[in-house]
Amino acid sequence: MHRQIAGSLTGRVTKWVVLVFVLVLTGFMAFFSSKLTSVQDNQASSWLPGSAESTKVLDELSQSVDPNDIPTLVVYHRDGGLTDDDLATMEADGPEIAALDGVTDQGVLTPAAAEAAAAQGAPVPTLVSEDGEVAYLYFVLNFGADGWNAIPDAAAEIRDISTLDGGEVHLAGYGGQAADSAAAFEGIDTNLILATLGVVIVILLFTYRSPILWLLPILCAVSANFIATGLVYLLAKYAGLTVNGQSQAILSILVIGAGTDYALLLVARYREELRRHEDRHEAMAFALHRAAPAILASAATVAIGMLCLSFAELNSTAGLGPVLAIGVAVTMLVMVTLLPALLVICGRWVFWPKRPSFRSAEPTADGLWARAGRSISHRPRRVWMTTAGLLLLACLGLFRLDTSGLSTEDTYTKEFDSIKGQRLLTDHGLSDNSNTVQVVADTEQAADVASSLAGIDGLGEPGEVQPLADGRSWFEATINADISSSTAADIVEASRDAAHGVDGADALVGGGSAFYLDTKIASERDSLVIMPLVLVVVLLILIGLLRAILAPVILMATVVLSFGAALGISALLFEYVFGFAGSDPGFPLFAFVFLVALGIDYNIFLMTRVREETLTHGTRKGSLIALASTGGVITSAGVVLAATFLVLGSLPLVFLAELGVAVALGVMLDTLIVRSVLVTALNLDLGGKIWWPSTLDSSDAPLTPAEAEAPLETVH
Repeated sequence: MHRQIAGSLTGRVTKWVVLVFVLVLTGFMAFFSSKLTSVQDNQASSWLPGSAESTKVLDELSQSVDPNDIPTLVVYHRDGGLTDDDLATMEADGPEIAALDGVTDQGVLTPAAAEAAAAQGAPVPTLVSEDGEVAYLYFVLNFGADGWNAIPDAAAEIRDISTLDGGEVHLAGYGGQAADSAAAFEGIDTNLILATLGVVIVILLFTYRSPILWLLPILCAVSANFIATGLVYLLAKYAGLTVNGQSQAILSILVIGAGTDYALLLVARYREELRRHEDRHEAMAFALHRAAPAILASAATVAIGMLCLSFAELNSTAGLGPVLAIGVAVTMLVMVTLLPALLVICGRWVFWPKRPSFRSAEPTADGLWARAGRSISHRPRRVWMTTAGLLLLACLGLFRLDTSGLSTEDTYTKEFDSIKGQRLLTDHGLSDNSNTVQVVADTEQAADVASSLAGIDGLGEPGEVQPLADGRSWFEATINADISSSTAADIVEASRDAAHGVDGADALVGGGSAFYLDTKIASERDSLVIMPLVLVVVLLILIGLLRAILAPVILMATVVLSFGAALGISALLFEYVFGFAGSDPGFPLFAFVFLVALGIDYNIFLMTRVREETLTHGTRKGSLIALASTGGVITSAGVVLAATFLVLGSLPLVFLAELGVAVALGVMLDTLIVRSVLVTALNLDLGGKIWWPSTLDSSDAPLTPAEAEAPLETVH
């Protein structure tokens, strides 16, 4: 029955129907795919749940403080001191900037305006440093909810206005950081995809050694990416799905990487069946019948694992779950419809120059992985114990993993303009007055709350208390530290401790640094909730697929061990090779979900084949056949996925660079060590017991030396 269904998709007529339908759908969705960047929401404030204290502050201030306000600084610097002409240039720049679209009626605060305000006794920030080398203009941008998309053009206009002959001018504050963040994701919908496809093409050319065959998986991966990103756009536009630059980058990488993996598995099985069946349509029917369950189980594991992210408190993480689940589901459907149709339409010639002719010998029967399996079979227990011990040793590197967060300067892999401006302000004793704590409290106790914050190290004097509705008031105070640094987080925590200590004030502390702190708190909570959930979900899928309990439990243990080893080695690389200052609080969760969901794929590919061969040859012999048959294709799939995730490092963001390295390293550990050595050795040692409580291999006969060395024959 399943073979009939598989054959119906690639029949002599239906193959053309499938081809036309998928291509038309691809063209239709490509129109929406190109718009995905326009619906991104990259504002940190939109990522947090309503329960976060900083979100509650934002809600209370919404009637008095526009949440779309973007405080921005233009920083001027000259070694040896700014001249009178420099200060005059600043004064002239101020009105020009104030006249730009998007600058609010709060206007631009210039040195002259600050001096006039000071003469009247009004509290104003210090705009010129004591050494006279640095000064800045302060202004506020507001482009409504579309601020992220408008910032790059506004930044370009401000930079055109703000020049200093022989000196430096930098854009800092929220506006500068937003402009640099936009620049970091620039070209994400084209450059990143082209780079990923380039890497995959090179690997496929090396794998297939065919000038033609590589094109079919690439065409299918591109089709899947257009359909998936188009669908995500529609959901973001009309169903409120949260999409940011980070999730769009990972979506394209995952679609291309996973899609190529599924293609490698299907093409390898199709090539096997072409040696057994003269008619290519019949060969594809058998190939789909035998490969589709593994592909479906793999896609279901990844998709459901990603959907577990929906239980995250962080909206950015929760939104990533359905985005990636959609990508994987679409990719799987394209690879079991469009790719088989293209393969049977093209015929055997597409494998040129090594066409798999009918009744030709199967080359994997005595290949590298067949020889590796025979070597493991001599001492399987010693092999798996030694391998597990080495992986446990690698896990010790986890003690060097610092997930306390990154400062703005440490967030990027290159030095952006806002970072240079921020450093000048810090080095010359000027506060970035765009970074504040915002405190809301009951009006009667607001003055007491303000007094309680006095003397907190790194916090400026509280400003004037201003009334809100419903008996509430608010004020703010400048944080003298980088907005996302651990120092700023400590200041926020100290401020909250002091404000919460005022009885009856119902005080809440928010602001930019508070957002980062609450993001870290939410990330830690998400890790504790989602990691166990992913393990349970994946375990249940494996139990259903393999119809056993012991094998899934062992497979999960090997993947978790691989995750720990990958993260341990990665932590050492981050610190001692790349020189990163630390990791984002959400990094362990993302790495865990990807490595468990993707790492289990290779075990699925292997163990479904082991189960298939066990029916004829028994577990131990079946394990050797499965390793020989799938070893090459799984290794190629692992290399493809690792390479695609490494492409994330082309974006100048430490988080994505670290994620790419960790996932790539973990995938290679899974393909080369866990799946090929550790799992195979466990299969050979335990034999039929691996299927407990099933009696799939009740004879459980150990392999004799002669049987282990005998030629391998796969099932027909």
